[in-house]
Amino acid sequence: MANLPSVSTLLLSLEGSTLRVTINRPETRNAMTDEVVADLHAVCGFAEHEAGLRTLVLRGADGTFCAGGDIKGFRRSFETPLPEKGPDPIAEFNRSFGNFLVRFNALPQTVVGVIEGAAFGGGLGLVCVTDIAIARTDTRFALSETGLGIPPAQIAPFVVQRVGLTTARRIALSGARFKGDAALEMGLVHYACADEASLEATLDRVLGDIDRCAPGANAATKRILLDVGTRHVSQVLDDASLAFARALRGPEGQEGVSAFLEKRSAKWVERT
Repeated sequence: MANLPSVSTLLLSLEGSTLRVTINRPETRNAMTDEVVADLHAVCGFAEHEAGLRTLVLRGADGTFCAGGDIKGFRRSFETPLPEKGPDPIAEFNRSFGNFLVRFNALPQTVVGVIEGAAFGGGLGLVCVTDIAIARTDTRFALSETGLGIPPAQIAPFVVQRVGLTTARRIALSGARFKGDAALEMGLVHYACADEASLEATLDRVLGDIDRCAPGANAATKRILLDVGTRHVSQVLDDASLAFARALRGPEGQEGVSAFLEKRSAKWVERT
């Protein structure tokens, strides 16, 4: 496996086939500064080309997932004059965050979010591009942008995909704050844990479940799922049939079928 990328705002730890990524800007409550986004892009560049990497665990340092955008950075932006020609740099910066979300959402690995403390604005958007989200019941959530006089421009599509249009309209247009149990009920997260011990036990259980799945099969499955609703169903099914054939003829399919018939664990089940 290649060397981990050099980053300044993240803590990276590779444990076998799992990469743990911790946003480490506790002085800003792990806000999404442009430096954090750049470092997360670097993680994407690493993960996209590592077939042996099965899982990515994303969390925030010091018990806070991500408190949203860099508000001080917003202020510096609007104090910058609009250029006479060319695109607005504020729009370009905002769109670059959307590019990151698209990239992170499409990673071939199974992405597990561990959500503690707060997930506001862009932090809530990050939750929406995880595959499995585990939260503390006391975690605070909000789409807080409209309270600042701005729209949740880049995260809005991912929120709609995650919780549905009617719930997205309610939480975006009211800026309502809610906690882990409500996030679980609306489908924003998949587990809500009462304390740290329960959170860590749930994370261990989820990682164990993922480890029973073939990494290549998980990556192919994720591509199929993400295609649903974005392409015609016939195209999705055509591509899915090819992915199925490649998998069944490939080493994972042969190993998985053989292991089932021989009543043993597949080779990939062993954690490294």
